[in-house]
Amino acid sequence: MLKEPKREVKSAGIKYVILAAGKGTRMKSELPKVLHEIFSKPLLGWVLDAVGNSESIVVVGYGAKKVEEYLESFPNSSPVVQKDQLGTGHALKCASKNLKDFKGKVLILCGDTPIIKASTLEKFVKNHDEHKASLSVMSAVFEDPTGYGRIIRSEDGGVKEIVEEKDATDEQRQVKEINAGIYCFNWEEVSPALRALKNNNSQGEYYLTDIVSWAVAKGLKTQGFVIEDKSEIFGINSRRHLAIATDIMRKNKLVELMDSGVTIVQPSTTSISPDTQIGEDTIIYPNTFINGENTIGRDCKIGPFAHIRGRCEIAENVKIGNFVELKNVRVSKNTNISHLSYVGDAQVGQDVNIGAGTITANYNSITKTKSETIIEDGASTGSNAVLVAPVKLGKKAFVAAGSVVTKDVGQKSLAVARGVQKNIVDWVKD
Repeated sequence: MLKEPKREVKSAGIKYVILAAGKGTRMKSELPKVLHEIFSKPLLGWVLDAVGNSESIVVVGYGAKKVEEYLESFPNSSPVVQKDQLGTGHALKCASKNLKDFKGKVLILCGDTPIIKASTLEKFVKNHDEHKASLSVMSAVFEDPTGYGRIIRSEDGGVKEIVEEKDATDEQRQVKEINAGIYCFNWEEVSPALRALKNNNSQGEYYLTDIVSWAVAKGLKTQGFVIEDKSEIFGINSRRHLAIATDIMRKNKLVELMDSGVTIVQPSTTSISPDTQIGEDTIIYPNTFINGENTIGRDCKIGPFAHIRGRCEIAENVKIGNFVELKNVRVSKNTNISHLSYVGDAQVGQDVNIGAGTITANYNSITKTKSETIIEDGASTGSNAVLVAPVKLGKKAFVAAGSVVTKDVGQKSLAVARGVQKNIVDWVKD
């Protein structure tokens, strides 16, 4: 089936710290906030994708065990526990034990910002280097900056300080440039600031933002980087935020696909994961939902009312019709799965026709195991066939309508597995 995606390798001189310790009280959930999902992937997973294969230190706290279990699939990520959540500055202190003797750049991100892009982080680092800054802050300009920390600029355009809204003066609250919560530090120069952090603020926390004013006082160069697309820094703090972020990512993906030659007949009812790649001249019909990671070839027709659940490879000129569900399937070219069918954990050859209502029975609820169905080139199933996995249909094999197939079917063979029809005369009258 589909291989794991290759994650881009970034500069060896950069390490990342991802802040992911919060519970997310407004989520009203026992699940750690960063493990809530968009398109079948946790929020933290989207941030790790943006980081790529660079070494990352993930600060965990609430539900640490669950987050650590998730991180096991990311070999370049190391969890560090923040036992008491005493602020972002304290979180970085916890991570600093993994940064001893490190002399490169450290990028600090939040684990609840799933829309951030790798390309934006690269531009951020480039801007940091071009200005020969010791410390850079990513920012955005909002017409309504309520709730955000404000960026206070110096006369030369550098960042003088960041003031949290609760601690800001009336004048400072009028500033529309806000802190995006993403930083780039020259670690050797800036890390001594951690020892100087104090918690004399309204929250009684150690603010990461106080490092900016520390750097200014030390004569270090600070730089601001205004992000182009403000939606990338959207942070998730509630279920409503989760829905908003999902819709932003959905719309972004549809625009990307349409610009690359894919027809989306009705964008308002179509949902496609950012991890799905689709070839030119494919048509996606209304009410189609595509989750997870998939590849779909050229000249395909998908939908309406199709559901592709993830880990699917669909070759060119394939038709996936209405009320068809696919999961963990490889479908070769020129194949039709036209309507009312479920195909899961299967390999489907080319020039195959799957009749209406065909089901691959792939799950054993007693043993909790899933088995594979193999359908070779040119095979065909009649309507309402059930293929009980593990099972194989040979080349140009045919399954009669209404059959329940539990044994392999050889090449060019016909499988008939149904009771003999019996008609009882005058049964209704009697």
